[in-house]
Amino acid sequence: MSKKTKVKVELTRRDVLTVAGAAAGSAIAAQFLTTGPLSPFSRLKQGQLEGVEEASGHGAATGAFHWGMVIDLNACIGCEYCQRACCAVNDVNPERPWNLVVEETTSTGTPFFFTRPCLHCQNAPCVEVCPVGATYHRDDGLVIMDYDRCIGCRYCQVACPYDARKFNWETFTAENPNVPTFGFPEVERRPRGVVEKCTFCIHRIDAALKSGQMPGEDPGATPACVNICPVHARVFGNLKDPESEISQILAAQPNIRLREELGAEPSVYYIPPKEGL
Repeated sequence: MSKKTKVKVELTRRDVLTVAGAAAGSAIAAQFLTTGPLSPFSRLKQGQLEGVEEASGHGAATGAFHWGMVIDLNACIGCEYCQRACCAVNDVNPERPWNLVVEETTSTGTPFFFTRPCLHCQNAPCVEVCPVGATYHRDDGLVIMDYDRCIGCRYCQVACPYDARKFNWETFTAENPNVPTFGFPEVERRPRGVVEKCTFCIHRIDAALKSGQMPGEDPGATPACVNICPVHARVFGNLKDPESEISQILAAQPNIRLREELGAEPSVYYIPPKEGL
């Protein structure tokens, strides 16, 4: 196995301690931050969210499905398989991965691994600021990029409070070191000059639903990061189905979402780390 890839992550110590603090107090009430200080546009982002009607249930998806993910920070072992499989299947530059894995400690010193894909927010600031509609919501709750429409203004990257978007300053032409060990490319590489991000492997979701498969249940319909996790730390599924595994987990275990005070309504939930693991 090759050694772990070193990736620059915009996490401040203050943010990490806020994440870790969820284990010391009320897991649901804790503010759970992820990536670096809020941008200078934070007031603009908050203003965009003011007055937005709060989504019912788990979010504002309007169709029969609302795809979401729950990540158990107690189970994650920091193997980076999620990051590598994502890079392989989506042919992502490993220097700018869509999924991040960071080793940290709780406020009392208990180690844990924090991991973060795109959170597919239902009141997504990135969607609000895009001047050409290149970033948009689907009825199933996914926040999607139209790379043909993207003009590279990077407004969405600035607006995202989770640092989940990466700008292609140059075309990725090198061999993908994660192929074939962690999978094979299933989508085309994005061109220079556009912003890209995690899609929850939308190409699998769309193809599978046409063939009668169910994302979160059938591997061919489920995001690569979920399939490859050796400890089942990630679970994917339909948040609108109370019988789905993800809904059952959320109903049974305390969970939190990142920066809920912003009102972005992320579709990714976390089971916070416990002390003394």
